[in-house]
Amino acid sequence: MSGGARYDLPTIEAETAPWWEAARRGELLVRRCGGCGRAHLYPRPFCPTCWSEDVSWEQAAGTGTLYTWSQVHANDLPPFRDRVPYLAAIVDLDEGPRLETTIVGATEADLTIGMRLKVDFSDVGEVTLPVFRPA
Repeated sequence: MSGGARYDLPTIEAETAPWWEAARRGELLVRRCGGCGRAHLYPRPFCPTCWSEDVSWEQAAGTGTLYTWSQVHANDLPPFRDRVPYLAAIVDLDEGPRLETTIVGATEADLTIGMRLKVDFSDVGEVTLPVFRPA
């Protein structure tokens, strides 16, 4: 890819900047609703359950369980083609929300639905991404 946008990096906006800044510090955040008490991700200015705008950031424990995964063997988009195979996963955070991520420090044979995971962070230059590994 010559010039142009990087498709592998998120667009950081004012609403999501605190989440990305926390990740750079090695912290995982969720949004908590002051109305119904539920936590949510992705970060947004209202609660997706009750629509309250009384939401605030809180530090997550950084632990959860494996909901599902897929080992990716082919991805033609740069830079993902240089990363295959990798383990794409969905993790149920202990706070409640599900997070799309990747699993590191394990092989596909090591994974089981419901296994305990803990957050780690991968610095990819412009951003730091939360990834998970076996607890």
